[in-house]
Formats: sequence, C-alpha cells, structure tokens
Amino acid sequence: MRWMCICFTLLISVGNQQLMAQEPIKPISFELDVQPILTRLGCNAGACHGKSRGQNGFQLSLLGFYPDFDYTSLTLEARGRRVFPPSAEESLLLKKASGLLPHGGGKRLDPASPAYAIIRDWIAQGVPRRHPGEPTLLKITVDPTEKLMTRNSTQQLHVTGHYSDKTTRDVTAWSAFQSNEAGLVSVDANGLAKAGPIPGEAALMSRFMGQIAICTISIPLEGSVAPETFANLPRINFIDPLVWDKLQRLGITPSGTCTDSAFLRRIYLDVIGRLPTPDAARAFLANTSADKRTKLVDELLNRPEFADFWANKWMDLLRPNPYRVGIKATFNYDAWIRDQFRRNVPYDQFVRGLLTAQGSTWKNGAVTYFRDRREPDELTTITSQLFLGVRLECAKCHHHPFEALGQEDFYGLAAYFARLGHKGVGLSPPISGGEEMVFNAKSGSVKHPITGAVLEPKPLFGTAPVGPEEDPRVVLVNWMTSPDNPYFGQVMANRIWADMLGRGLVDPVDDIRATNPASNGPLLAALAQDFRKQGFDIKKLVRTIANSYVYSLSSEPTERNISDTRNYSRHYRQRLRAETMLDAVCDITQVPETFEAMPPGSRSTQIWSHRIDSLFLDSFGRPDPNQDPPCERTSDTTVVQALHLMNSPALHQKVTAEKGRTADLAASDKTPAAIVEELYLLTYSRFPTPEESQLGQGVFTQKDVTRKQAVEDLLWALLNTPEFVFKD
Repeated sequence: MRWMCICFTLLISVGNQQLMAQEPIKPISFELDVQPILTRLGCNAGACHGKSRGQNGFQLSLLGFYPDFDYTSLTLEARGRRVFPPSAEESLLLKKASGLLPHGGGKRLDPASPAYAIIRDWIAQGVPRRHPGEPTLLKITVDPTEKLMTRNSTQQLHVTGHYSDKTTRDVTAWSAFQSNEAGLVSVDANGLAKAGPIPGEAALMSRFMGQIAICTISIPLEGSVAPETFANLPRINFIDPLVWDKLQRLGITPSGTCTDSAFLRRIYLDVIGRLPTPDAARAFLANTSADKRTKLVDELLNRPEFADFWANKWMDLLRPNPYRVGIKATFNYDAWIRDQFRRNVPYDQFVRGLLTAQGSTWKNGAVTYFRDRREPDELTTITSQLFLGVRLECAKCHHHPFEALGQEDFYGLAAYFARLGHKGVGLSPPISGGEEMVFNAKSGSVKHPITGAVLEPKPLFGTAPVGPEEDPRVVLVNWMTSPDNPYFGQVMANRIWADMLGRGLVDPVDDIRATNPASNGPLLAALAQDFRKQGFDIKKLVRTIANSYVYSLSSEPTERNISDTRNYSRHYRQRLRAETMLDAVCDITQVPETFEAMPPGSRSTQIWSHRIDSLFLDSFGRPDPNQDPPCERTSDTTVVQALHLMNSPALHQKVTAEKGRTADLAASDKTPAAIVEELYLLTYSRFPTPEESQLGQGVFTQKDVTRKQAVEDLLWALLNTPEFVFKD
C-alpha cells in the first residue's frame, strides 16, 4: 500500500511538471492575426476575392478594411463550409489556399509556413471573432523614416504595429509595400528597398491593416559640390532657400538664370497668356534697370487679360456640359467665374460663394455648380478633389487603398450636402433649358451604403458640427478655410506653382496624400502659409512665385541636373495651352479668330463653352465637351498637332491674308533684315542671331519668290518650331 501511494505521488508530481512545462495555447485573433495574412497573400486584393462581387461566390472586403464583413464571409456564408473546427486542416480555406484543392488563385499558402499554422490554430480554436481585452491597432511606424542611399544599394524596411494596450509587434512580414517612384527606388514584397542608378527621391509606402507609414528615400548625385556653390546662390524670397536646401541634399546644382528675352516671353505667357508685342519686347530688352523684371511682373498683374486667362483655367475644373445643365445656366456660370477673377476676389471667398450658392440658375451663375452635380456623393467627389486636393472617389465604394479614408469618411463629408434642395425644371438632356432654384432644405440625410446607418455631417479630420438652424454647407466651408486645414491652401498653391514652373510639387496637382508626397514638402507648406497670410490673393501668390530666383532659372540643363525632373533645378518647358497658342497665332498674323456664339474679336480664352467649334483648340488638347469636370488636359505633343501647324487651311489663310501681318510687312519700306527681326520678336520675343538673320534674309533672294511670299514662308517656318510651341 505504501508503495502504491509513493507511485501515485510520483505520477502526480511528474504530471504536474509536464503540465507546467507546456506553454499555454496562445489565443489567435481574427483581426490581429488572420486578416493580415489574407491581405498579405492577396486574397482580398482587387483582382481576387476583394473585387466588388468577389470571386467564385466568395467575397472579402478590399484589403481587409471591414473585418466584420470578412469574418461573416469566412465563418457563416456557404453554410460555414469554408472552416471546419473539428478538423482544422480539412477546412476549405486551408485546402484551397495551399493548393490541395483546385484554386483559381493558385497556391498561396505553404503548409509548413507560420501563416498556415496561425490560420489552422485559429480554426481549431473555434474561429473566435474577438478575445476578452483584445487590443486594437492604433498606428504603424516604419524604420527608417528617412534614408540617404547610394546608387544600387539596398535597405530593409521594418514595420512596427502599435496597439491600444501599449504593446508593439513587428508586422513587417504581413505588410504590403509600394514605391511612388519605382524607377528611382523599388521595394519588394518583403520590404527590401533597392536604389536605382538615377539620383532623386522616392516615397515607400508600408501598409498594414488600413494603416500607412512612409519612408522617404533620397539618392544624391555622385560626386561632391563645394559648399560655397549653394551659399552664393541668390535668395530673393522664401522660395529660393527651400529649393536650394533640397538641391544641396541631393547634390544637384541649378542652372543659371535665363536670358531677358526668355524671361519676357515666359512671364507674359504665365501671367496673361499672350505674347508681348515687338515694341514691348524692344523696350524691355533695351531697359538696363536692375528691377525691370519685378516691375514687369507688377505691370502684367494689372492687365485685364489676367482675369480671362486664369478664369479659363478654372473653366476646365468647373465648366459643365451646356446640353446637360442648360445653355443659359452655363453662360451665367461662366460670367460669374470671370467676374470673380476680374474683381480679384480672394480665393477663400470665391470658394465660399460657390459652395454656399443658392437661388436661381438664371440669376446666380454659381448655383449651376449644384445643378450639374445634384447628389451628395457627386458633390463630395468634386468638392474634395478641387478644394482639398483629396481624391475620395475610391472611398465611395470601399476603403481608400492608399489612405486611411473609408466609406464613413466619404459619406460623413457627403452629409454636408444632404439638405440641398432643388425646385423648378430639372435636367432633361440633351437640352436642359429651364430655370431651377437651389436652396437649403429643412431636412435631408445620407446613409451608409452597407450598414444603412444615417451619418451626421463629419469632416475628414477635426470637428465641424452643424447646428439645427445652420446651412451645413456654410459649416463645411468654415472648416475648409480654417487655419487648421492645410489642404485648402496647399492645393491652390500647388496648382499655381504647376502652371508657372511646369510641374506641381504634388503631381497630379489635386492628389495630396501621404503616399504621394510633395517633392518639396517644406516649400509647399510655405507657399500655402504665405497664400493664407496674403489673404488668399491669387495675384500676390503669382507675384511671389514670379519674383523668386528659382522662377527665372534657365531651362538649359547642366551635367549635375540633366536627370532632375522634380526639384526645380532648372525651368521645365511646357507646351502652350490650346487657347494661348491660338490667340498667339491670331496676334502674330493680325487675323482674329471667329467663334460661334461670341462677339467679333473675341479671344479663345473668352469662349464660354467647349461646345463652340474650333479644330485648332481640339487638336491642341482642350477638354472634351462631353467630359465631366474637373477635366484634365494633356500637355503632350502629338502628330496631329504637328500636321495641323504644317497643313491647316485655316492657319494658311491667316498667314497669307491680304489684310494681315505678312501683307503689311511686305508692303512696308522695311528692309529684309528689319522684317526678319520683326518676325522673330513676334514669335520668339527675341532678336534673331546673326546666323538666323542671314538665313532669313536669304529667303527674300530666292528665285521667283515675291516679297510677300518670302514673308509668308518665313513666318510659316517660325510657327512650326518648338521654340514657338513651347514656353521656355
């Protein structure tokens, strides 16, 4: 008996030791452990089960942004056949993903991998949705956040998840990575970044369960630059040192300043959208005062052409199809926008007048904004893109793949337009001619498309509650224009910078997000801050940019900036806008264009609808009249454009007109040398070189060529050159 007691005691002791030696089973969390694996494997990608209707009857939320939906799809739909807790390894989820059963997506999961074990254990534990006290993911960070790399070198990124219980996890293995400039710096699926052979800068995105972190990689140009090179560069205003700092970090040196003739043509085209006259060019080029460029900028800002030129740019962003909203409504809308620029209304007041407009479409042109886009979701996409630089279209249907914005953010913003009322004749395309009233209604709501919950108006960040007697649109504009909202000033400053410097600090100009960072973030912030400080005065912002030394840089590249296309080490050439080029041709030939539904002598920047026929404007890329605003133009050159300049009958008529420029020059007493000089000043805003002058005069000595034909041939040749087509 004593022996049996001793043995029993020993067995208990050994059993306790074995129990103590076993590690407790770690509870697996669906949201913290399983969903990241599905995202990393691509199961919930847009090309697989994350598409709008799923794949083969199995749907997951795109990139795992809706855990409740995904949990239901995995455990309850299809009679729960996708998971089998009594024998986890027999689960359809594991068998298909590991290739043991036919799977359209191929083998995604290795049975020997940690990921397989995590999903298997989760199923074996009874597919729990949550555990008591389970933490939530607050944010992720990436290490490093900034890095200077040499050409063809590598750098491993490490992603850390930060949770509500103050714990952290290394989530690198379950994160997704993407580069915004893969040609400069690529990054593989495991977060290994590799620098390419070209100097520059790239932003590498790390994404884990809806959270995003950015690592900025810079690749300096090889070789050293003497410190005094940058120390001795001019610093006219705050723009210059911010650009020099970026160039110095990248080892890129700027080009020299442009010639007076290049600056003259550039500033005329940028500020008023037309070329200087020969007399104006002669006067400026002969002026020897040190401040002549600054004075010219002020002079042009006060010219009446400024309003039509800059209003024409906003027409691309706002102008609707008149066959949809009505000809009279579109005409009034155009007149309202032009009036804002003619009176130099501050930008914040311009936006306020537009977004809070009410009344008749026949009396208040701004109301047409709400006649064209009628529903809250339509107004949300255009408003956020134009005035915040945030493209929310993706978040309308699912969580934004490159931002922490989802459907609740989209429809919360849309709720500010929920109480918009319409009264009168609605839309009746193709001809919508009636009057319509727009007003702030007493009621209206927006529902979440999935949950059906009524959403209160909510901005993208911060708070902007709507009182019972307030117009929600007024509250929205107050939030948009407040000093706490950096996007409002940045997107407009970025637009103007892109127009004048050839490329936006953020490109595209209306896509400001963490995963598409500015090429010079401090400069964009400084421009927006100065824009606000100057009372959102567009003319003052144009003046600030035009007076910087950076703006006056030459477009000629150097050995240390020839590959730079983002940091403004030189001026980037742009093809002239369609309207600017057509007006330039008319000014040079002294033969105005005739437009339907426009008074005689109207310039192309003054037309009120893209429905007005013009083969020239269509050839050079004005927006399609059937395209919904905002319309993006292409600045590319095409074969159609080259052929049009060479062969257009309308252009030929202007050049050879009996009452045009060539006829006047041919009939004058000017010498061939003087005529050549006049034509160069007209088209290029500069004097011809001795070689060019000699070549031009030679046209007049050709056999069987009349004086008028010689002038025509020379002008035709000058119009068909890159120097005319491009703004240098």
